[in-house]
Amino acid sequence: MRVIVCGAGQVGSSIARQLAGEANDVTVIDSDPDIVQKLAETAEVRCIVGGASLPDVLEDAGAKNADMIIAVTYSDEINMVACQVAHSLFDVPEKIARVRDQSYLQPAWADLYSPDHLPIDLIISPEVEVARAIERRLQVPGALDMLPFGEGRLRVIAVRCQKGCPIINTPLRQLTEIFPDLNIVVLGIMRDSKLIVPRGDDQMLVGDEVYFVADTNHVERSMAVFGHEEKEARRMVIVGGGNIGLFLAHELEAAHPDLNLKIIEINAKRAQYLAENLTRTTVIHGDALDSDILTEVNISMTEAVIAVSNDDEVNILASLLAKRAGCQRAVTLVNSSNYSPLMGSLGVDVAVSPRESTVSTILQRIRRGRILGIQSIRDGLAEIVEAEALETSPLVGKPLKEIKLPSGILIGAILRDGEVIIPRGDSVIAAHDRVIVFAAAAAVKKLEKLFAVSLEFF
Repeated sequence: MRVIVCGAGQVGSSIARQLAGEANDVTVIDSDPDIVQKLAETAEVRCIVGGASLPDVLEDAGAKNADMIIAVTYSDEINMVACQVAHSLFDVPEKIARVRDQSYLQPAWADLYSPDHLPIDLIISPEVEVARAIERRLQVPGALDMLPFGEGRLRVIAVRCQKGCPIINTPLRQLTEIFPDLNIVVLGIMRDSKLIVPRGDDQMLVGDEVYFVADTNHVERSMAVFGHEEKEARRMVIVGGGNIGLFLAHELEAAHPDLNLKIIEINAKRAQYLAENLTRTTVIHGDALDSDILTEVNISMTEAVIAVSNDDEVNILASLLAKRAGCQRAVTLVNSSNYSPLMGSLGVDVAVSPRESTVSTILQRIRRGRILGIQSIRDGLAEIVEAEALETSPLVGKPLKEIKLPSGILIGAILRDGEVIIPRGDSVIAAHDRVIVFAAAAAVKKLEKLFAVSLEFF
């Protein structure tokens, strides 16, 4: 696949590296020579310095033969014009644009992106993606992440193993003997910033971050087995009333009528705007790092603080101050990947990455054929894929114990006619089953080959 990526920021560079690592032909355009040079030195991509929406620059990038353009510069207008030029002059088949300004995203203007106007196939709003990612995490108290699959019938949950967790230091193959009604599969273990795709003899240790898949109806039981029995938060404080904070507040108001919700916003004009556009949320004008403001919102009795300002340091410090004052849980937006390894040790319960949410949405569009869902985790260290198995798939018709899966790949669940099957050695995948597969980044090409006939990767 020939892909042009416009913008070499965090999202652009991440998706470029990921696609290039899967043997795609990737060209990146950015107007900053330093960023371009750095990317060229660290990734197997072609880099061009220039304006991403200019016809001659796009021509130089190979737009005449491109299969897709992904426009993720910091300018909404450049992203939209780049897609228009790619369509009108070069007939690029697939066009993806990141759009931040909420005015462009109003349902009333949806016709703007039709083929006769601005021909963009997929609009990505990082703010909306992040707000939805946070809302998912709040649905499972104690979870670091929650990813729905199988039209909501399955959930992939990330948890941190703490002292007292009943199943630490236990070989995974023994879990079904100790907990016969525990229908989960451990997909991946993060230990000391390294990913382990586990086998039966592997064990979970204190401090590990564990990804497991479970039937949605069994999530509460599964969380209890991991030592997490936190209650759903009924009192929350949002730090930062920007696009993310406002969208999240709207969603929470609609989904939880009895929720006690407050927003702290430092800008007076923005705080006034929030107050006028929210119905049941209390808006506080002030600095979330000010102890008096934290006292005013009664932070000590708050069950969750959600820090989503546009400043990583403010988000981290506000979360830590809230936790020290007695808040039970902190969900923190962190843009810089440099901070991610520190979150657990600092005391931040959940770190949310806009880049991860955006990359997953782009990958969903790129993966073609029978790929029904995909999530990139831990900045591309692994992917969780939901796909439909067709008759010709090498996985169909054999007990799983007879199939030699490549290293780094694990089958987590099967969905058949609405029934969730947690796979064991004698489980057999049938045609048209939905299969949840976990793959480390280095194994994605192997996953592609494994499913090439039935799942039509790319």
